[in-house]
Amino acid sequence: MEAKKYIIEQKYRKWLNSRYINKYEKTEIRELIQEEQKESFYKYLEFGTGGMRGIMGIGTNRMNIYMIRKATQGLSNYLINSSGVIGKNKGVVIAYDCRINSYEFALNSALMLCANGIKTYLFSSLRSTPELSFAVRELGCQAGIMITASHNPKEYNGYKVYWEDGGQLVEPQASGIIEEVNKTDEFEDVKLITQEEAKNLGLLNILNNELDSRYLKNVKKESILKDLPNKENFKLVYSPLHGTGERPVKRLLGELGYKNVHIVEVQEKPDGEFPTCSYANPEEKNVFDLSIKLADEVGAKVCLANDPDADRTGMMVKENNKWIYLNGNQIGMLLLKYILDSKKDIPENGAVVTTIVSTPILDKIAEERKLKVFRTLTGFKYIGEKIREFEEGKYDNSFVFGMEESIGYLKGTYVRDKDGILGVMLLTEMVAYFESIGTSSIKELEKLYDKYGWYSEITYPVKREGIQGTEEIKKMMEELRKRDLKVLLDKKINIVKDYKVKKEKNYLNGSESELFLPESDVIQYILEDETYITVRPSGTEPKIKYYIYTKEKSKKEADKKLENILNDFKKYMESLLN
Repeated sequence: MEAKKYIIEQKYRKWLNSRYINKYEKTEIRELIQEEQKESFYKYLEFGTGGMRGIMGIGTNRMNIYMIRKATQGLSNYLINSSGVIGKNKGVVIAYDCRINSYEFALNSALMLCANGIKTYLFSSLRSTPELSFAVRELGCQAGIMITASHNPKEYNGYKVYWEDGGQLVEPQASGIIEEVNKTDEFEDVKLITQEEAKNLGLLNILNNELDSRYLKNVKKESILKDLPNKENFKLVYSPLHGTGERPVKRLLGELGYKNVHIVEVQEKPDGEFPTCSYANPEEKNVFDLSIKLADEVGAKVCLANDPDADRTGMMVKENNKWIYLNGNQIGMLLLKYILDSKKDIPENGAVVTTIVSTPILDKIAEERKLKVFRTLTGFKYIGEKIREFEEGKYDNSFVFGMEESIGYLKGTYVRDKDGILGVMLLTEMVAYFESIGTSSIKELEKLYDKYGWYSEITYPVKREGIQGTEEIKKMMEELRKRDLKVLLDKKINIVKDYKVKKEKNYLNGSESELFLPESDVIQYILEDETYITVRPSGTEPKIKYYIYTKEKSKKEADKKLENILNDFKKYMESLLN
């Protein structure tokens, strides 16, 4: 503890005495109370395999221009060392969303890159994450940077790095860049020039609207039923939740002939304060309150919403005068079935790519159509990586559809990340089609459950703040591995998959095999009654997450079983700390 206290004090003094910190920031540092001082300086904000995300503020464990510069200098060093002059000339494209300080962080990133002699493209105004992924590919860049904290609360911001294929960082680039960032001093090692100098050198290029039409053209190519009857009268309510989605969604749906789109007015304009929904996450039902109010006024039966950087799509539908929230797995099941039923040119070697914590029903839908299912670690970057491997010939498969349970979807290969703009288009088209043939999302979902089994599910996050919380999460995972369970919650374990040691144990036949996925701190149990329990610490927030699926003959039975298992498992995990 004394050693940690010394390290915190050392970093605190370094910042307080630095010539790079201005007098206002030094006053802010001095005014930190003891607990804030500890939280702000006890470690460096971790630059993980996709970038970094954290609470904004002063200090090494906060999002600020100094951590942005440290990250960008590390990225610059890796890019130059690995790609040389070719990489510098291909350059880096930068986009940013509506969050507080996003433009300042984006500009600092751009000027850092230019100071290192790297050609840089900076969007002149807000853009979505999928358009950033598209821009990397379209401009032929070596890398991309997206300034966003996705769906996190307003106190957060983040920094995501993309590589030349338009996907988020995977190996070997991820480890290489992390190594360079970790050995970069946030003050002495960074290079910086002014905006005027960068422009005079011809290194800073401002992007206005050049890519918007090209991006939307590619999204529109993924529409399946372009000639739906009466679609101009189909009523839809949409909310960008104060984020980047309003402009592209409005234009896209208008060009496709949907003329009855109602946008929630008070959530229409970008605003990093998120005044109507402090947690602008369309995985949460309450962010739809204003959408539902508007839908009831105009007579719409579907509400769609994007998160602030518009890479996720959430949905609520009205059935029998009751509003029902569809979770990410349910939307994914419906979209996959819709695509397979409606698209005429599904390849024989088609592949569906999803994650290890997504619903088992996806496998059943795909297998019935003789499609192969690939499961990756959690994070859409791994789905993007799999698409690249298909194109490189590592597998004899063609990409059909990708989804993750946290409301992220992709059809097509024009981007290598989930696309919430595409999600809005496909869901609008799907629900309009259902309406045109006299059915609904809920009715179609019930058909899937009747056919494949009634699964209930929950993703349950347990928040553990600060230094102590980090240690508690670490201890929980260590204890699970140490106990080497064969029985969990009074049920036999059929299969346990430990993605950290990359081993699968099958207790049904006594076999052990290797898991051919990257190392990750995740454990998954499949119990004798087809209950799935997966445990993983969050990569972006101070949380540990439990993903649980239960299966029964009816919704009521599956829901009750889920409630009991969740309560018992929460108690079990807490017991690991005693």
